[in-house]
Amino acid sequence: MVLSFVVLLILGFVLTSQITDRLLDLKLRAATEEIDRARTSVERDLSGGDANASIQNRLRQTRSILTDRDVDTTPASGVVGTFDTVLLVQGGGPQDTASVGPIEEIPDTLRRMVRAGQIAYQYSSVEGSTGRKTPALIVGTPTSSGISGLELYLVFPLTNEESTVSLVRGTIFTGGLVLLGLLAAIAMLVSRQVVIPVRSASRIAVRFADGRLKERMPVRGEDDMARLAMSFNDMAESLSKQITHLEEFGGLQRQFTSDVSHELRTPLTTVRMASDVLYDGREDLDPVRKRSVELLNKELDRFETLLGELLEISRHDAGVAELAAERVSMSIAIDGALATVRHLAEETDTPLVLDLPEEPVLAEIDPRRVERILRNLMANAIDHGEQRPVTLTMRSDGDAVAITVRDRGIGLRPGEEKLVFNRFWRSDPSRFRRSGGTGLGLAISIEDARLHQGRLEAWGEPGKGASFRLTLPLVRGHKVLGSPLPLKPVGARKVNGRE
Repeated sequence: MVLSFVVLLILGFVLTSQITDRLLDLKLRAATEEIDRARTSVERDLSGGDANASIQNRLRQTRSILTDRDVDTTPASGVVGTFDTVLLVQGGGPQDTASVGPIEEIPDTLRRMVRAGQIAYQYSSVEGSTGRKTPALIVGTPTSSGISGLELYLVFPLTNEESTVSLVRGTIFTGGLVLLGLLAAIAMLVSRQVVIPVRSASRIAVRFADGRLKERMPVRGEDDMARLAMSFNDMAESLSKQITHLEEFGGLQRQFTSDVSHELRTPLTTVRMASDVLYDGREDLDPVRKRSVELLNKELDRFETLLGELLEISRHDAGVAELAAERVSMSIAIDGALATVRHLAEETDTPLVLDLPEEPVLAEIDPRRVERILRNLMANAIDHGEQRPVTLTMRSDGDAVAITVRDRGIGLRPGEEKLVFNRFWRSDPSRFRRSGGTGLGLAISIEDARLHQGRLEAWGEPGKGASFRLTLPLVRGHKVLGSPLPLKPVGARKVNGRE
């Protein structure tokens, strides 16, 4: 519509300009012919007139003759229309200046050109009968009459031409509006024919993306839109089958993991009881059997942990994990996590630095799950911290609470900040882990954070360490919009205590 309006605007301007130029050209040719006839008449009249009469009277008599002839019918009278006559004799020496007609309407530039012996014309404005200025064409010519220096000017008002141009401009404007309205109606009709099927396809695609896998586009006719609908339906059918297949496969996989974990409970309990008996009597065994019993007990502990984490991750996958939230101090979860990893820090001689607010921070959390998150983060930090200090920082802004665990060890390569939360993923599989992790700790931790409607994020640079940030809402169900702590460390922080 904008382009159509611009085209109509340009077309109207061009047509108006062409019509105006054409009218003015016709007017100028007719005026040129008329001034030739008027000059001939003036020269004939003044040559045969009374030489004893004054110049002013002779000019007045000649102008009267021209005015009378103006009302006669001539071949060009329809184009020329009415005009006014000005006769001027420029004074000089013994001769005084004499003129008849509206001499004040003649521009000075035109008078200088005529005085120089040229036939000239100029468009100007003259005062009409109504007292307002109207456009006019003024043509001037020198004459060869009995009066030396006589100049003849004809003033042709352009009132009719102005009315014609106004009429044409109004007609073009009205026609343009009507044409623009018709174009709008046609464009709307054509657009609806094209847009309605596209909008229908968009709505069906949105519903399909929301999980309504039975949605299909209606097929009408055999045009391009019908072929598009058929292609869309074929794609939707293929995607539906693939999604259903993947859901069934994922459900079977989760069910298998859960069933295997449950079924392993009974034999593991029996093996654990036998292992405990052997472990309690290890002092009576020879060194080789004693070491074997100790390794068996240690690996059984790791196996039990792995089995418990498999059961936990299967609950998250099945969507049956429950949040036992209560309003408690965040220090309870922090103290519990520190108590669990303290022996790892002592074994590796890793300093643990705490940066906690002086006022207690109360939040609606599941203490067991938050403690597990912090325990996993701190155990990983100790494993990868290269015996450098591990800092735990907590801050709250009234809407959320954030805890960061920062180490200064090997760090993370670009892109690994997302991979660390994948199941069984390790940056360096050959690296020795003192905490005996199963590879599911961070995967469970991020699910626990999401269960709180919070976030768990990671940052790291090679050789500069890593930082993990846990952000939780203070009130259960509130959405976390920001975080009181930055994920990327901005420098050394002051600490309140050391453990």
